[in-house]
Amino acid sequence: MLHDHDRNEKYFKGIRAAVSRIKARGERVVVLDIGTGTGLLSMMAVTAGADFCYAVEVFKPMAEAAQSIVKKNNFSDKIKIINKHSSDVTVGPDGDMQEQANLLITELFDTELIGEGALPSYEHAHQHLVKAGCEAVPHRATVYAQLVESELLWRWAQLQPVEVEGARLVPPPAVGRCPGAHSVCDIQLSQVSPTSFTPLSPLCTMFSVDFSKPVSSAFQSHSTSFVAQCGGRAQVVLSWWDLDMDPSGTIVCSMAPSWMYPQPTMAPWRDHWMQSVYFLPVETQVAEQEELSLTVCHDDYSLWYSLQSHSLQDVRAKTPQSRPSCTCQAHLVWNRRRFGELNDRQRTVSYIAALRSVLAEDRVCLSVSDGSLLPVFAHMLGAKKVFSLENSRMSKQVIEEVLEANSVKGGVELLEIRPEQLTSQDLGGEQISVLLGEPYFSTSLLPWHSLFFWYCRTALAGLLRPDATILPCSASLHVVAVEFQDLWRIRAACGTCEGFDVSPMDEMVQRSLDFHESREAEPHPLWEYPCRALTQSAAVMTFDFTQCVPEQPISSRGSLPFIRIGRCHGVALWMEYHLTDDVTVSGGLTQPISEQGTCEWSRHRKQGVYFLRSAWDSSGDGGAAVSYSFTFEPSLGDIKMDFSITDQ
Repeated sequence: MLHDHDRNEKYFKGIRAAVSRIKARGERVVVLDIGTGTGLLSMMAVTAGADFCYAVEVFKPMAEAAQSIVKKNNFSDKIKIINKHSSDVTVGPDGDMQEQANLLITELFDTELIGEGALPSYEHAHQHLVKAGCEAVPHRATVYAQLVESELLWRWAQLQPVEVEGARLVPPPAVGRCPGAHSVCDIQLSQVSPTSFTPLSPLCTMFSVDFSKPVSSAFQSHSTSFVAQCGGRAQVVLSWWDLDMDPSGTIVCSMAPSWMYPQPTMAPWRDHWMQSVYFLPVETQVAEQEELSLTVCHDDYSLWYSLQSHSLQDVRAKTPQSRPSCTCQAHLVWNRRRFGELNDRQRTVSYIAALRSVLAEDRVCLSVSDGSLLPVFAHMLGAKKVFSLENSRMSKQVIEEVLEANSVKGGVELLEIRPEQLTSQDLGGEQISVLLGEPYFSTSLLPWHSLFFWYCRTALAGLLRPDATILPCSASLHVVAVEFQDLWRIRAACGTCEGFDVSPMDEMVQRSLDFHESREAEPHPLWEYPCRALTQSAAVMTFDFTQCVPEQPISSRGSLPFIRIGRCHGVALWMEYHLTDDVTVSGGLTQPISEQGTCEWSRHRKQGVYFLRSAWDSSGDGGAAVSYSFTFEPSLGDIKMDFSITDQ
C-alpha cells in the first residue's frame, strides 16, 4: 500500500483541500485518523496545516511502528497514536481525545469496500468522535457494476457436465440451484481479458456513501434499471469502486481494471484493493433490449447482487434480504479455483486418457484425493470395483450426490477413513490394483503440500497388490527465476513515502520475515501477476510414488543461468504430476516460455514464490546464475530451500 503512489498522492491532495476549507472557515483543524497504519495520513494532515491529529490503530505492532515513524519525522507534538479500536476511543478531558474532530480521515477499505468494517466504524465515529458537519477524506465512495456473460468466470461457480467415453456426467441438481459461496471473489480483473466476457449491461452506478455525513451500517438495497445491450446468459457481476477525495469529485482514486482506461498502462497497480466478481444465484437467459434491474444489497460487511426482469414477477425476481449462502455443500467443499479445475476440459481429457491406459475389468481402484471425480471416472471407464477415501463427511456427501445424480450410486464405495486406518476388511478383502490421486487436498497451501498423496500411498502399502499401478506414478518440482511486473512491491522496502521516512515499517516487516529459521516460499496465483522468465525452467526434484516415502532426506543442488535481461525479484515454483509415462498435468506453466520470457500460468492452483532479499539486475549473458538448494524432509513433509546469485 505504501508503494501505491496514486493512492498516496490522491489522499494528500484531498487532505490539503479539506484542511484549507476548514481553515477558511476560521476553525482549528482537529483530525481523527482511523486505521492509521504507519501514521502516513496523519503526517500528511499536519504537513497540510492541521493543528492536531488523533491517530487510531488497533493492531499493537502497527501502532508501535506508527509511534516510531511519527517520532522519526518530528511530529510527536502534533500526532497522538491511540492503540485501540475506534469504537473504544473516549472523548473528554480525561479521554483519549480531548475534543471531537472536525476532519475525519480514514483508510478502512478492502476490495469489497466495506469488508473491513468501514460502515460500523464510520457510524460510531459520527455518533461519538467527530463534530456534525465535519469534513471527510475520502469524501465519498461510489460502487459500480456490470452484468456479463462469461464462460471462464462461470466455471468458478458451477460444476459443468463432463463427457466421459461418450457418457455425460452431470452435476447434482442441488448444485445448479445453489447461490454459491457467500464470500466475495476478489481478483486482479485487469488480467481477465475483455474477450473472456460479454457485457450485457452498461457500467451501472449502484450506490454512493457520503462519509462526511452520518453513515448507517444497517441493511440496504439499491437498484438500477437498464436495457440489455445484447442477448445472452446473465451469470456474473463485475464490480469495483471509486473514492472522491473532495466534495466536487475532482480528486478521484479509481479501482477500475486496466481495460477501462484509454490506455491499460495508465491504470495504477494495487494488490490491497482489487476488483470483485459476484456470481448470480442462477444463470438467466436475457434478450437484447430486454428491460432489467440489477440490485445490490449490503449488510455491515458484505455485498450481494440479484437480477430482476421487468417482465417477470416470480420468486427469482425478489430481492434477497439476507446474504445468500451455499445450500448444496459443494461450494464449501470446493473453492472457486477447485471448481475451475474440475471444469477444465483439457485437464479432464488428460486424466481420462491416463485412467483408460491403466484400467481393465478386473481392476480394483482406490482413490485418495479430497472431493475428487476420479473415482467416478474410473467406474464409468469400467473398473471392477472403486473405493474412495474422503477426508470429511461433507466431501463424502457431495460425491454421493454426484453419484446419485448420474444413477451410479453403487458404483463407488465412499469411505470416511484415514489411509493409515484402512483395513482389508473395509475393502471387502480386496487388494488394490490401482491407487489413484489427482492429487488434491483442501488443506494444501503450497504446491508441494500435495505430496501428502505420497504419505497416503506409503500408509496403504500393505493393501496394494505387488504389481499395483500408482497414478500419478511420480511428481516433479519445477523452478524458474522471474522478473515481476508489479508483485515485487508487496515485499520491497519503502524507505520514504511521499517525503516521509517510514523505514521503521520496513524494519518491522524484515524482523517478521527473519523470524523463521529459514526464509520460505509463499503461495500466489501467478496468472494474476504477470512476470517474465529470466532463466530456463527446470525440474529440480523428482518424487517416485511407485516407492514408499524414504526415511532419509532428499537433496538437490544446481544453478539456473540468466539468459534474459531484466531484474530478478525471485523464483516461481510449481509441481507437475506424471500420471503415466506419457501423460503429465502441470500446476504451474501451461505453455512453453516464450522467446521474450512470457509465462502462462495455471489459473487453478497457486504457485510458490520465493522472493530474493534484494532484486538482482541480470545482463542476460549467462555470466550470473541463480543457485538453488532443496531438501525434502520426510519427517516434516516439507521442502526447505535456499537461493543465491552466483557468478558462473
